[in-house]
Amino acid sequence: MDAESKPLTERISLLKVPLDIVTREHLPDLILQLLNSEKGGNIVLLSLWDLLKARRNGEYRTFVTGASLVIPISKSLVGGARFLTGKTPIRYMPFEFVVGVLTILEKREFSAYLLGGKRKILKKTEKNIRQTFPHLRVVGRYPGGFKRQEEATLLQAIRKAAPSLLLVGKGVKGGERWIARNSSRLNQGLRLWCSDLYDVFAERKKRPSRGVFENGLEWVGFCFHNPLLVFRFFPYLRYKFLLLIYKIFKKNG
Repeated sequence: MDAESKPLTERISLLKVPLDIVTREHLPDLILQLLNSEKGGNIVLLSLWDLLKARRNGEYRTFVTGASLVIPISKSLVGGARFLTGKTPIRYMPFEFVVGVLTILEKREFSAYLLGGKRKILKKTEKNIRQTFPHLRVVGRYPGGFKRQEEATLLQAIRKAAPSLLLVGKGVKGGERWIARNSSRLNQGLRLWCSDLYDVFAERKKRPSRGVFENGLEWVGFCFHNPLLVFRFFPYLRYKFLLLIYKIFKKNG
């Protein structure tokens, strides 16, 4: 296969959940390729906890399996993939990944729609995004917490705006699964759940430092805000046990 026809991404399976291997060099071309496709697609930033959720929740597993791009954000996923498959996915910091995608879109004056978050935070986010990416067209915003009867009007507004990227944050009922349930009712652009990144864009919350992220210690900061997260140690042990079982019995990762 020549260099021009070589795929921009490689999809592998980790405990029967897909992961994509995408280099930073190939990411711009891949994003443009997805935007130029007929159906666009969903992008999933997959953490270890998301992988475990995908294994036990059929709706979420279908969403992840059908996503156009599944990007690992947990160090444990990279280590697990290397252990089972011998391949090493590229891990991205969520905030930097989103900024990278917005940069790609801005260079071609593409558009984005912001959905979710509290009204004040969303307004500040839009202001900061417009200042940072002046050539990116923000074609709409809508805060989270909207009522069920507002949803049809909201979906119609998004379709009419036809954003290249729909960013969905906290406050949208169903969270990431809202995208899964409404993908067929949206336009052909890209869709991405950005969790609490609106708080980061609005300067209400700090993102983990590069050193903390590289060492896989971002969860420590999360535990200070929610001490109950310390109990994730037990699902983590289960994950390690599953990796060992799959390795011993040579199951397809």
